[in-house]
Amino acid sequence: MDLPQHQETVPVAVLLSVYNGAAFLNDLLTSLKQQTHTNWVLLWRDDGSTDASIKCMHQFALDVGIQRCRQITSSPAHLGVVLSYATLLKDVPAGFFVAFCDQDDVWFPDKLERGLKALTVTQKPALYCSRQRLTDTKLRPISISPQLPPNPCFQMALTQNIATGCTIMLSPAAVSLLQANFPPPNHILHDWWAYLVITGADGTVITDNRPTLFYRQHDNNAVGAPALFTQRALAAIRRGPWQFMFIFRDNLAYLGKQPYLSTNNRHFVDALHRVLSQSGLMGRWHRWRMLQHSPKLRRYTWPEQIIFRLWFLLG
Repeated sequence: MDLPQHQETVPVAVLLSVYNGAAFLNDLLTSLKQQTHTNWVLLWRDDGSTDASIKCMHQFALDVGIQRCRQITSSPAHLGVVLSYATLLKDVPAGFFVAFCDQDDVWFPDKLERGLKALTVTQKPALYCSRQRLTDTKLRPISISPQLPPNPCFQMALTQNIATGCTIMLSPAAVSLLQANFPPPNHILHDWWAYLVITGADGTVITDNRPTLFYRQHDNNAVGAPALFTQRALAAIRRGPWQFMFIFRDNLAYLGKQPYLSTNNRHFVDALHRVLSQSGLMGRWHRWRMLQHSPKLRRYTWPEQIIFRLWFLLG
């Protein structure tokens, strides 16, 4: 696709799934109006709110104009977060970039601008993601999210998700790819699936270690963001090898059927299937050998990598 020379003419669809977010929505919506890149349209749907969320959104539409704030109503009332974003993605017009958006965050003014600058350097399907400033409900700083790895690839995407949904931006080629391959399989959120699909097709993932937003942490977060490596490793230990490997195998089974996988990535998925189908000591030996010969099949930090290797061998 030939991108416009002047970045300000590049259109961005901001996707927002709303669910009982009235306490935080005004802060988010104000930060959208303050974006330095102004060529955006907000596509939103309500997922069954019982508070004043819809009223907040309708007021915002009056403020910015109904052409810039479009409600998507072509689906049942409550879908859950994954299918809600999948539904919104289907309504993105051709040629638009996309930014996923959470109702309780506050964007930095240059969030869209920085993402676009990163994405417009490639014609391939591309995903941009960044770190976040973690805060409490009153936006008081807690910490910063973990550092992101450079040049993530498909094998890394199989082991963990490093692309937090509220920071993700997608190129038009990535949007088209995801529109053709939603919804994701069970046990996986929309952001990890986007990361898997784009890397699986040999697309580009661009990580930005400068935060782009304030990410509120509270009891109603859909996922939340443990800030410390030790917290994340302990969470993996509590889940145990069988739960992790069940999800790992489920993702592999789904990915193995997808036509968009590159040849090399398809061969790797097939090799993983063969190794994981073997049991007993010989099966453990083949798994160990695969880990030794697949250095990119890894998690980013060493505590998480140790846990991943144990789970891969035992689960």
